[in-house]
Amino acid sequence: MNIFIVVFALFAAGARAQDNFKCPDDFGFYPHHISCDKYWKCDNNVAEIKTCGNGLAFDSTDSKFLSENCDYLHNVDCGERTQLEPAISSQNCPRVYGIFPDPKKCDTFWNCWNGEASRYQCSPGLAYDREARVCMWADQVPECKTEEVAGGFSCPAAGEVSGASGSFSRHAHPDDCRKYYICLEGTAREYGCPIGTVFKIGDSDGSGACADPEEVQGCEDYYGDLDLKTIRKSELLTGIQSSGESRNVAKGPSKPRPTPTPSRPTSSQE
Repeated sequence: MNIFIVVFALFAAGARAQDNFKCPDDFGFYPHHISCDKYWKCDNNVAEIKTCGNGLAFDSTDSKFLSENCDYLHNVDCGERTQLEPAISSQNCPRVYGIFPDPKKCDTFWNCWNGEASRYQCSPGLAYDREARVCMWADQVPECKTEEVAGGFSCPAAGEVSGASGSFSRHAHPDDCRKYYICLEGTAREYGCPIGTVFKIGDSDGSGACADPEEVQGCEDYYGDLDLKTIRKSELLTGIQSSGESRNVAKGPSKPRPTPTPSRPTSSQE
């Protein structure tokens, strides 16, 4: 019982020390001693305790203590300031603010802001890396690596591809206009064109590029009624490729790629 009293007294003393924080200057923002998501705001030498949004932490890198900046937890080095407010979760959001991987889909992650989740999806063939927090080749993300990353596609042998640039070549996906395979030093990886475009087979083997659907015979209606202008504008603002589902519109249908014929017309832009 005496030990409990001593521990409680020490805790209370520490709390009082925090409550009695003395402003080093008339104005500024100072990190809390033990909490990463709390900080002190000093105005006219009066200290006020502040708390960042749930899932954010106070960035204390300003040596002049003039910046009031709360950032995502993964962007802040908390050091010994290890305490955080309890998590407040909602659907797809472990905390009110943050970027979180989807627990079931490797190519999907959620951007949570004020408790509302927006769904984002990596390009085909990529997966969301939880450590680097970027989209990477699926076979480079351990928890997402599968035995058939490229769906069983095998790269042509060296020297067999006339349009290849060194050890690099592109090959159309047989079942989806938007997707294609990239061969790097004999390793095949499934990839996809930016939303709003499809893969256009080049004039020679192993070549090709992403183009507007109307330029590719058989893929003209790939995206159907999808509002591409809204999606593209969002991508420019966020730098992230979004999925159609995050904006309540249907994703473009997955349809077989038409088989090219020798008499296939050439676009005037080629």
